[in-house]
Amino acid sequence: MKKRVLGKAGLEVSALGLGCMGMSWAYGAAGDRNEMIALLRSAVELGVTFFDTAEVYGPRTNEELVGEALAPLRDKVVIATKFGFKLDPQGGASPVGVDSRPGHIKEVAEAALKRLRTDHIDLFYQHRVDPAVPIEDVAGAVGELVRAGKVKHFGLSEASAATIRRAHAVHPVTAVQSEYSLWSREPEAEVLPALEELGIGFVPYSPLGRGFLTGAFSADTKFADDDFRKRNPRFQAEALQNNVALVDALKNIARQKGATSGQLALAWLLAQKPWIVPIPGTRKRTRLEENVGAAELALTAADLKMIETAIGTHTIQGQRYDERGLTMVNL
Repeated sequence: MKKRVLGKAGLEVSALGLGCMGMSWAYGAAGDRNEMIALLRSAVELGVTFFDTAEVYGPRTNEELVGEALAPLRDKVVIATKFGFKLDPQGGASPVGVDSRPGHIKEVAEAALKRLRTDHIDLFYQHRVDPAVPIEDVAGAVGELVRAGKVKHFGLSEASAATIRRAHAVHPVTAVQSEYSLWSREPEAEVLPALEELGIGFVPYSPLGRGFLTGAFSADTKFADDDFRKRNPRFQAEALQNNVALVDALKNIARQKGATSGQLALAWLLAQKPWIVPIPGTRKRTRLEENVGAAELALTAADLKMIETAIGTHTIQGQRYDERGLTMVNL
């Protein structure tokens, strides 16, 4: 697989990474551990070198899974993980707030190193901005971890352009991660221009719209009680019925390219900027292979115009998060 570079510090990764969250969290019961380990190692065989996890995915268990799977391949991969959420002291699966106090950041880093079975974290993101802690203090704390050799690169997730600038002024930000896809294009207004100006890479999560852009869902789809999408506004029956029209339009374009709608969605992201690296997630080898194939799908100017026209004729219904989730983005 072709490589791309995130940030001016030159963090080189595969053009497509692998988001690992869904292997153990958010989308129903966790996948079989042995199968997930095999899948992670298969990704490396297919050319994926960039893996994304977080303390809160599980919680903690996703980092342990990624650590076990990739320990034998550590010198071939780049591992990103995250800090910044406050976990439920009673052991609940959902975070109970945010916490980016410098002392807490360092505690999370030490614990993550053990779970990941490594001596350094390649990319350490603040998972969500903490309004109670100045971003300058956060950047300073991660900078200390970098100088200690425990972290290689600093990242932010779902941060506003203004916050990114303030953090970058204290310690270089290598990458910013936010939701970005054919049905979530908010970063285009302010974040992407700021990243281009500052020389910061961009890592879109949910690049397939939490599976929606693959065409896997219909208005009749039912989600399990422990599936995040059951409560997500865009996946409610009425919204789904409206939004499916977009996928139908993408399928028609993809068919002309000999591709799937999911591959088209990923190729569209790759065509936006050379410093964009999407991280689609999956639990299936067939989907992994399909996603990897998107890196070889070249889109012409005419293709991109056709996609833009299709998007412009279909209004997406529903917020990308519920109200609680929206309070923690773009701060």
